[in-house]
Amino acid sequence: MINIDFLTIRAFFIENIDFIIGSRLQKIQQPSRRDFILSLRNNGESRKLYINIFPQIYHLCFMSKENEERRNIIIPQKPPMFCMLLRKYLEGAKIADALAVEGERILELHFETFDELSQKRLLCLAVELMGKHSNVILYDKESSVIVGCAHNVGSEKSRYRELQGGLKYVYPPKAEVNLSNELKKQFHDFNNEKINEYLSKTEFSPAIKNDRYTLFKELIEGSVEQSSVNAMIDNYYSAKQEEINVIAEKNKLIEIVNSRLKKTKNSISKISMLLKKRDNSDKYKLYADLLTANLYLKQDYKKNIELFDYVNNTNVVVELDETKTLNENAQRYYKLYTKSKITKEKSEEMLDNLNIEREYLENILYSIERSINIKELEDIKIELGVEEKSKKKQEKPVVEKVQVKGFDVYIGKNNKQNDYIVSKLAKDEDYWFHTRLCAGSHVLLKTNGVEPTEDVLFECCKLAREYSSAYQPSKVGVIYTLAKNLRKPPASPLGYVTYKNEKEVLV
Repeated sequence: MINIDFLTIRAFFIENIDFIIGSRLQKIQQPSRRDFILSLRNNGESRKLYINIFPQIYHLCFMSKENEERRNIIIPQKPPMFCMLLRKYLEGAKIADALAVEGERILELHFETFDELSQKRLLCLAVELMGKHSNVILYDKESSVIVGCAHNVGSEKSRYRELQGGLKYVYPPKAEVNLSNELKKQFHDFNNEKINEYLSKTEFSPAIKNDRYTLFKELIEGSVEQSSVNAMIDNYYSAKQEEINVIAEKNKLIEIVNSRLKKTKNSISKISMLLKKRDNSDKYKLYADLLTANLYLKQDYKKNIELFDYVNNTNVVVELDETKTLNENAQRYYKLYTKSKITKEKSEEMLDNLNIEREYLENILYSIERSINIKELEDIKIELGVEEKSKKKQEKPVVEKVQVKGFDVYIGKNNKQNDYIVSKLAKDEDYWFHTRLCAGSHVLLKTNGVEPTEDVLFECCKLAREYSSAYQPSKVGVIYTLAKNLRKPPASPLGYVTYKNEKEVLV
């Protein structure tokens, strides 16, 4: 990833100076300790200036609505203290001037405002984009006294300059202007004269290629030109921010699901062991039947009795309650048999439900790993109960659709989409595909009354394997059946179905 440099900040400033100077700050928001949104308006146009001072992705730009969604910005109900400070001094103020500090990654916005005595006052908001030292600082332009900072810097953090309210604001120690590593790559075969020519340019052709961007499209072969410097910054860093957010959300959700999965697997293991140890129903039934068949022996009130087991063709010693008759002992074993049978049935039912839960959680894990944006992860969070369901009208899931030899094929990426495929899209004559014994997507082949060939069915089997936890090189069984053979059991988890009359293909 490229870190923003002074040349990019300067280009952004040159491009947007006409809007910035003279604009009025209508609203200030601070989603977190390290990012800010300043809503500016000038000449009937409104824009959101987004300032990010996270050490990994520090940048600033006018943010598009689409990229605001990609950044997954959530405004807290209670704003941070620094946000309240900025609102007190700057909300409603006009930007009288602005400055991109030469050779530095600093942009200054000079606000014209009034103090408590209605005296005109000039305040400066300095946005410093310098890696882990990035900061937003509000100071008085005349006295240079700092009003407040996004985060204070004491002597223990920096021996060069302290930043906190009441101290004088000074620029960072002046250093020789060095080019960033990315600029060095782009200027690698240029002499100093050529480099200086590029550094002094005021017209740009911004472009992006994969993990790189440039202010001059010709410097990166195959790069895609952007509509503006601002669009380049916004598009590039919002994509990176989304990647970081997606990874962070994935890790949180994986931790939650793995914790639940561990408990479920432990419960399955314990109940399975108890079933093996305590399943005496067959023995109790045999003892009861043998005692009933041998009542004529009249061996009452004894500790045990040896009887011939006609089922296993051997003698067996049956322990008795010596205070009871042979018939009473037979009835006692019948009661033990009934109790053991009921316990076994309940345990097996519990085991079935736990296995459904295990399969469901494994499918959730698969969905998390294959998610590519925050929206998909938000659906999973709601499904898990980690996040409350939005009060807004829920949109129907957008399910991926591909073409297989003229047939429409739908692929679910999470349980919400899987459930939508089975409950809404599937018709009786359609075919449903899923990997056997491993988590994966529901794949639906829409036939529209046309019977698919074996080739089409096999291609769908390949898709089911590709969109599963077995997508790495391996052989896996894929089952398929008509949609009319699917059934969603009552109270079953989202996306869970049972099936019959299935066929299996090894892919």
